Amino acid sequence: MSHRLRIVVTAALLALLSTGVATVGAGPSGTITWGVHVTLATRWLDTAETDAEITPFMVMYALHDALVKPMPSGLNTASLAESWSMSKDGRVWEFVLRKGPRFHNGDPVTAEDVKFSFDRYRGAAAPLFKARVREVQVVDPSRVRFHLTEAWPDFMTFYGTSASGVAWVVPKKYIEKVGEAFEGYWRKTPSIKRLVMRSLPEESTRAAALKRGEVDGAYFFNGPIAEDIRRTPGLTLTGIRTNGLFFLVFPEQWTYGSPWADVRARRAASLAIDREAINAAESLGFSAPTGGVVPRHQEFALAIPPDPYDPKQAKALLAEAGYPHGFDAGDFTPYPPYNGMGEAIANYFTAVGIKVRVRIMERAAFLSAWRDKKLKNVFVGATGAAGNASTRIEPYATGKGVNSYGTFPEIESLFQRQLHEMDRKKREDMLFQIQRILAERVMFVPIWENGFIRAYGPRVEEPGLTLIPAFPYSGPLEDVRLKK
Repeated sequence: MSHRLRIVVTAALLALLSTGVATVGAGPSGTITWGVHVTLATRWLDTAETDAEITPFMVMYALHDALVKPMPSGLNTASLAESWSMSKDGRVWEFVLRKGPRFHNGDPVTAEDVKFSFDRYRGAAAPLFKARVREVQVVDPSRVRFHLTEAWPDFMTFYGTSASGVAWVVPKKYIEKVGEAFEGYWRKTPSIKRLVMRSLPEESTRAAALKRGEVDGAYFFNGPIAEDIRRTPGLTLTGIRTNGLFFLVFPEQWTYGSPWADVRARRAASLAIDREAINAAESLGFSAPTGGVVPRHQEFALAIPPDPYDPKQAKALLAEAGYPHGFDAGDFTPYPPYNGMGEAIANYFTAVGIKVRVRIMERAAFLSAWRDKKLKNVFVGATGAAGNASTRIEPYATGKGVNSYGTFPEIESLFQRQLHEMDRKKREDMLFQIQRILAERVMFVPIWENGFIRAYGPRVEEPGLTLIPAFPYSGPLEDVRLKK
């Protein structure tokens, strides 16, 4: 069953009604309400539009299902597919669909729906899939084969995780109708009847709603507000080290004559930032400063220590680059809604002579502007998608990456070679080389691996906040329980 929840969208509310497999005895009951830290974008309702970040999956786990997806039992967990296999030459992957799952309209999930969902996918990883998948073959209603142009060792990492949304299945015959509850979810009967996601972008408003019991849980708290919630009786605050990683992006490094085109200016920006101080103030220490763009727990990650906080050396590098009095760097855009982190970084920039004007944007507008390459000067980028070093590098540091402003020829060459290298050690060596080049040339300035802070109230027995490894949101939603 793909659309297992009813969805109602208004300006401030996304309401999801959940029912499950018919069973003897009590069915789902009660309502749980989450205060969501962003404005809910309508494109997150459609799996074909998935960005290269984790936020859409907060909604997708509620509305849709995938052949394979991250679950409590692992990164690649059989869901609508009961099994899969790879041919000896690595060029063909076959999935066998689980018997019984149906869409909310009663139609069975078939291989045709899997092919349809793949063909209409136009999300962040679409260029890569279009280039590397030659054909999707419907063998019979319960079997589908992916024929690749060549062996691709990362196929399941891209296909079966939150590195993309391409494995998520929508009904070919019913794509325009979303809204009818369906009592036939294959995995288990949900405990809760109704899930409400309230869009509350203001952190103080979310905190107040949680304290008053207007929401049962809420996402994203930082600094003094997080500390206040931690001290509030009856509320439970938790932080999780996710796949999320924050980094500075310099679109103008590819523009001749820009100060950011000089690697010394970019290194100075890195040395200007006191990561530990911002972590303590904003994340209560839950985050982990880093010098790499790949989270250290992901496959093929190269552990790179962060640059030290050294404003004296930062000023010396700026002078060496021809800017003894600093320079005007224009707009600086934090990653919404991490505006506190952005303001702190801007203050550290100012202290060494890098003058910026903080520009605050709403999350959906920011992501659209990034994808359309409309963000300029310098901004904070972030992603929380699962995967490995290859999936992390592709959207941001390759020639065809959906969020990439440019790359170096050596990176492009190494990336393309490792894509079809079946020898694991050779692949690792190439991905390590890429990460070293990114660090040495300061293509990005990594800030930290994110510690995402959530909180929930006294009615909740199982919030689902630690069930899926490194997943920042509640899930699987069918496992969430309220106290009796």
